[in-house]
Amino acid sequence: MIHVGIGYDVHQLVSGRKLILGGVEIPHEKGLDGHSDADALMHAVCDSVLGAIGEGDIGQFFPNDDPRWKDAPSRIFLEEAARQVAERNGRIVNVDATLVAERPKMMPHVAAMKENIASALGIPANKVGIKATTNETMGFVGREEGIPAMAVASVDLPE
Repeated sequence: MIHVGIGYDVHQLVSGRKLILGGVEIPHEKGLDGHSDADALMHAVCDSVLGAIGEGDIGQFFPNDDPRWKDAPSRIFLEEAARQVAERNGRIVNVDATLVAERPKMMPHVAAMKENIASALGIPANKVGIKATTNETMGFVGREEGIPAMAVASVDLPE
């Protein structure tokens, strides 16, 4: 039986941090602020996979007040989400995600993001969709204050 989960994450852009999205370090004058590497794309994908299996969000597995996860690469979180699926004898069918940012341009990095996410989840890269868009200069995204990501995952679980 196919189950679907939705994930959303957003982090504030700040000076003095690397910008990491989809496990790719993207050249930019600001990075995303957070306890881990603040990879909003991987966090949204993680939440979508966990949601598809009826679990809570990433914070229940990796609390942001736990020093073990300080500056941790978000790949760890995706690997755990995949492990949770496997523990239930499930299979991740696909994930699809969207990044929203005015700058920098994301499309040059999407192929590497897809590879990183697919590898962490143990699925082929052609089962990972990533799109990038702007917010047409509106709101906090338009003012380049933060970058949100949203994702959906489908997981095949035994009945």
